[in-house]
Amino acid sequence: MVLTAVEIAASVRAGKLDPVQVTEEALERIAAADGVVGAFRRVRAEEAVKEAAEVAARPDLASLPLAGVPVAVKDVTEIAGEYASHGSLAGPSSPAAADGVIAARLRAAGAVLVGLTRVPELCIWPMSDTPDGIARNPWDPTYASGGSSGGSAAAVAAGLVPLAHGSDGMGSVRLPAAMCGLVGLKPGADLLSEGGWFGMSVHGPLATTVADTALLLSVLAGEPSLAVVEPPASVRIGTSTTVPLLRTPVPKELTAAVSTAAGLLAAQGHAVTPAAPRYPATMVLGMTARWLAGPAAQAGGFDFAALQKRTRAHVRAGRLAERAGLIRERTRDRWISRAKEFFSEYDVLLTPTLSHWPVKAGRWHERGWLTNVLPSTRLAGFTGQWNFAGYPAITVPAGRSAVSGLPTSVQLVARPGEEGLLLGLAAQLEQANPWPRTARS
Repeated sequence: MVLTAVEIAASVRAGKLDPVQVTEEALERIAAADGVVGAFRRVRAEEAVKEAAEVAARPDLASLPLAGVPVAVKDVTEIAGEYASHGSLAGPSSPAAADGVIAARLRAAGAVLVGLTRVPELCIWPMSDTPDGIARNPWDPTYASGGSSGGSAAAVAAGLVPLAHGSDGMGSVRLPAAMCGLVGLKPGADLLSEGGWFGMSVHGPLATTVADTALLLSVLAGEPSLAVVEPPASVRIGTSTTVPLLRTPVPKELTAAVSTAAGLLAAQGHAVTPAAPRYPATMVLGMTARWLAGPAAQAGGFDFAALQKRTRAHVRAGRLAERAGLIRERTRDRWISRAKEFFSEYDVLLTPTLSHWPVKAGRWHERGWLTNVLPSTRLAGFTGQWNFAGYPAITVPAGRSAVSGLPTSVQLVARPGEEGLLLGLAAQLEQANPWPRTARS
């Protein structure tokens, strides 16, 4: 069992663990398992060992929050000497001259960047396969690990690393976290926005424990206070298992997870009742337009002819959406007004994370656009609207399917700025209903 990030960092700071040894052990796990799991696009083996030695020699070692912790970063991250492929063979491949904000903050905190994790092209889809590999669910490798942070989720759930960075534009942290039995947090747009997809995409952590999630969030956001998880006061929680607007059927084991979590939170003194926001009909059009047009804008720096067939179709649709004027602030404002209405009466919304089970692992990048769209929209019914609103949301494991053995989970949503509340509630669920940390537990 791999140690948690909190445990590794504390032991390194105390001189009980050597960052080089910790890194080499992580690299050994990756070498042994990633041929099956497919989590990494690029493993930085030599570089990581060298960087671990540099961490060990730092004069501020005893104060580093992520001292010697091996961390995987999503393949959208600027790292000096590396290039971010965004899951594509069509983009630029010149190494970055300097670290971007995410890599810089991780390094400053003492983390060791062991590799770049697999993503679908332009991070569009909730399945993470590329021409050179497929990110698989460590609980059952016949299933996809999700996306677009699917490689990051697979790396953590397989016990290869204790922490991974991800980004979330329509559920891309929460969906793979749910599929792989992890904690995954999408911060509010005001905390960790990466500016993509017309403001819908944010950076976020994936981890096996709430404490590790809080620790990584605090480093990514540059807010040390977020690492402290406090027990929340009694709050008002509304629960809903109905897919907003579409009302498509949700598998019973996924809705049962909400009932279980609701009971556990009620036992902690929270007021839990069935309730949901009044979702405006225009919400789906508004967030879908951004899901289309966001990657289309990014594709301007890529060789269009070399993009995958499904991506070219997506980019064309996105350009049409933008030309048609479908990126409207008033559509977002109308939805935010409805969200504020709900959160004036409730502090938290509790839903399933997934609206359907994960798809099978495979070479989805070789299939057509509609073949990818239909299963993608079927399983992401509860997530994208909170990117559109800019509200924080967290995925928490709830159990395992008695039929497939795959993890089940719930999603908690709160007002902007309430990431601490979400972490506190998640910690209460973790204490009341502990989950296996990895698929190798």
